[in-house]
Formats: sequence, C-alpha cells, structure tokens
Amino acid sequence: MTDKEEVTGAGDNPEMVLSGKKSGKASLLDSGEDFEMLDDDIDDDPPPLEDAGGGKKTKTEEPAEDQDTGTSAPLDEWMDILGNGQLKKKVLQAGNGPDSRPTKGQNVVIHLKTSLADGTLIEEQPELSFTLGDGDVIQSVVLSQALDLTVQLMEMREKALVQANAKYAYGALGSLAPEVPPNAELALEVQLLDATEAPDLELLSPKERIALAGQKRERGNVYYQRADYAFAVNSYGIALQITESSSKVDISPEEEEELMDVKVKCLNNMAAAQLKLDHYEAALRSCVSVLAHQPDNIKALFRKGKVLALQGEYAEAIKILKRALKLEPSNKTIHAELSKLVKKHSEQKGAEQAMYKKMLGNPASGSSGMQKHQAKSSWVVSWKWLFGATAVAIGGVALSVVIAARN
Repeated sequence: MTDKEEVTGAGDNPEMVLSGKKSGKASLLDSGEDFEMLDDDIDDDPPPLEDAGGGKKTKTEEPAEDQDTGTSAPLDEWMDILGNGQLKKKVLQAGNGPDSRPTKGQNVVIHLKTSLADGTLIEEQPELSFTLGDGDVIQSVVLSQALDLTVQLMEMREKALVQANAKYAYGALGSLAPEVPPNAELALEVQLLDATEAPDLELLSPKERIALAGQKRERGNVYYQRADYAFAVNSYGIALQITESSSKVDISPEEEEELMDVKVKCLNNMAAAQLKLDHYEAALRSCVSVLAHQPDNIKALFRKGKVLALQGEYAEAIKILKRALKLEPSNKTIHAELSKLVKKHSEQKGAEQAMYKKMLGNPASGSSGMQKHQAKSSWVVSWKWLFGATAVAIGGVALSVVIAARN
C-alpha cells in the first residue's frame, strides 16, 4: 500500500478553523514502523500513527475580549490583540470606518508585506486572498492564524503594521522558502483591499465543490505536519461540510464518486489527527465512517485497529488487523503491529490468570492437600477393614472349637 495521503476525520464536531498548504512527506508511524505518510495529496500516504497519544490540543485563539471593535483604532497606537503581547497591531493608514470591517466567512483580499523584525524583507504579496476565519491562507498557511485574527479587526482600505511572535509565524522550525530563521518574530504590513461574501455551496458546480474541499483538506494536512492537530481537525471538518452540503446543481456519477473520494480522505486524515489528540472515540467514529463507504479501506482498518488497541481491546484489534493483513499480506507495518498486539494480548491474559489465582487462592496447594487427606483416609479405611476381617476369622475359629467340643 502506498501511503501517501490521509490524515482525516470527521468526529468531534470540530470548531471550524482551517489551515492551508501542501504537506511534506512523513512516516505513517511516528516511531518508525512504516506505512508512508502525508504527501501533497495525502491520501496515498497516511500520516504517523505510532505515538497516537502524544499530540497536544491546540486552543483556537480569539481576540482579547476588551478590544473595542465598535470604534476605529487610533493611528500609531499598538493594540494587543490577544492580551499576551504575542500579536500586536498598529494602524498606519485609517480605513473607511468600523462598519466596513469584514466578517468571518467572507473572502478577503489583502496586500501583504512580510519582514523580519530587523526590517529584512522576506516576501511581498500584492493580492493575497483567503476566507476569513477558515485559517486557509493558501500562499502563507503558517501566517493564517495571525492574519485571521488581525484582518477581522481592520477596516476596508486600512493599512496596519502587525508584530507577530514566532508562535504566530514560522515557529521553532523556521522556513527555507521563504528564508526565515527559527523562532523569528515577524513584521507584517497589511492593507485590506476587498471583502466579498463566500459563494453559496448549494450553487457551486460539482467540480468547484471538489476543488474547494480539496483545498481545505490540504490546509489540514499542513497543520498536521506542523503538529497543530486541533487546527488540522478543524480544517478537515470544514472540508467535510463542503462534501456533505446539499446542492441544487446536477452531479454526474463520476463527480459523485470523486467527491466521495475527497470525503474518505478527509475522514482518514481526521482520524489520524484525532489520535494525536487522544480523542480515541472520535477517531473510531471517523474510521467507522470510512469503512461504511469503503469496507476494505486499509488505512481505516489499520487506524481502527490502533484505536481499539489503545483502548485495551486487544482481541478486537487483532481481528481487525488480521482482516487488513488478509487484504494486503505483504504490508510489513501491519505485520509488525499485529505481532506486537498478539504479544500484548498474551501478556494481558497471563496477568488476568495470575490475578484470578490470587483471588481464589492457590489451586495447586489445595489439590495437593486434598490428595494427602484422601491417601490418609484410604490408609485408615484399609486397616479398619483388615482388623474387622481378622476379628471375624478368629470368631469363626472359636465357634468351630465350641461346636466340636459339644459333639
């Protein structure tokens, strides 16, 4: 099986916060067991599953509650957007007033100039477009959170300077393209150019829905690769909403199948992200949803087996993995996982047997005592019988002598 793709999921009723960008390659099992991983398309290589309990839940950020959104921000005065000093905004050029601010769900266009804190220009994007609140800035996914939080506080035509902590930029990893050192703070010069309503999903053509859902899924893959698992789940959730939305446009069987393929990939990828967040029940639901559409989906079977094993259901997990192995006998990852689970199951049964023996006492010792008691009882009975028989014999002889004497 070529695993180059999924990190999917649908459960958990994720809050919708998307991400964007193409993913790099990784390995399906973080700890070296192999199923390959996430590629651009991420359905052929599932992402890592091994350290499924180690993911950290990411909190969706919101602007600080004390931010006054009803009046225009004063010029050249820093606004602490989150109240923690990590994301600040200063108006350089006033906009068209508070009523012109965009709202979540709208498509916005901005002019973005990104620089290091020392003023070194990294890149300039004259017309960067994205859906506000979805976290899917295609050309600059790592800045999605910073831009989502900042642009919703801007007025139309406003130009602002934003100082972003590394957490809201390229983080501890930095970037090779564009070239950004690790843990670098960034200065973003942003101007809001346009804001329009997002298209009605019901009126999109099947190809447009497929493309849009695929774009949202790719954002989730990028978040997954950066270990932002909660944002990844949100992204896959938005993609799933697109695939499941009703439509007033006719769809061909081929397009319906293509849309279902995107949905299955999202569910598979969501399951991987949910595993990272220790959301085992949600991950299980995502796997079950995949298998409802594709009963022989190897990735869903493998992940379902992993979830069941993490929940201690070794017997059921082994049954699922054996089914996956039957479908793909040469898959070394499934072989390795199955062998590990069989060993754990055996150890579990041994521990249970030892516990039962402890609860019921030592059967071997009790059995030995009973045998000794039976042997002793048998010996006593034998001697009693012999003594009785001897007494009867002597009595018989004495009776014979008496009778003979009388005669």
